[in-house]
Amino acid sequence: MRKGYVSSGFGQLHYVESGAAAGQPGGEPVLLLHQTPRSWTEYVDVLPLVGAEHRAIAMDTLGFGASAKPEGPHSIERFADAAEDLVDALGLDRFHLVGHHTGGVIAVELAARLQDRVASLLLSATPFVDEEKRRTAGERKQVDHVDPRPDGTHLLELWNRRRGFYAEGEEAALNRFMIDALTVLDRVEEGHVAVRRYEMDRRLPDITARTLAVCAPGDHYSLPALERFAAALGCETRVLPGGHVPLPEQLPGEFAKVVLAWTASA
Repeated sequence: MRKGYVSSGFGQLHYVESGAAAGQPGGEPVLLLHQTPRSWTEYVDVLPLVGAEHRAIAMDTLGFGASAKPEGPHSIERFADAAEDLVDALGLDRFHLVGHHTGGVIAVELAARLQDRVASLLLSATPFVDEEKRRTAGERKQVDHVDPRPDGTHLLELWNRRRGFYAEGEEAALNRFMIDALTVLDRVEEGHVAVRRYEMDRRLPDITARTLAVCAPGDHYSLPALERFAAALGCETRVLPGGHVPLPEQLPGEFAKVVLAWTASA
């Protein structure tokens, strides 16, 4: 895997890629967008599998990981602005797009903007943000916010907030979550807030790419709205055979297999 940076209107954006390098023979590029408050490491085991057939690229969303962290409120539109800067800087004239959770919402906005430049779209556990979700956004509990304490007990609180998403033996993935979340602890909740404010339903009609929506059976955040989301978008759906919120880390082989099959059929 190769790490790199590109310049953008917000500062430097960090990405990691696997597979054919720019200018070399290989399959069409695949851009993978992570959930928040994560980083490219959500795809650490997926990248080489997809990279076996494509130029697989996982970026750090603006404000997260090693990408620039500008001041001002986050929004899905601003996340997509940065992603668009990255695809232009990398010369991705046409590419496949994959997004998980918040990354899926960013992928919706990016696909609505770029249309025919997106060869295919795979949305994993992507929340369906309609008027009802926006109206009740203020009533929803915070997902990852903790108040720092001198004795460090907030670290255990943050660990336990996500512990139920991971099976026994998956502590390495949970450690990666902790690293990513602690990097942005002062703004850890803003990605979730940006999702709840996004006018997704007004952007779905602008998407032209062939789309697949997938979800894990244990993901109680996104699974209940999967069919309504698919109906609004007019796309196919698939429930994978296992996993929870951190699906790409829990089932990287199955996840990559779905990505490769979908990109091959586009």
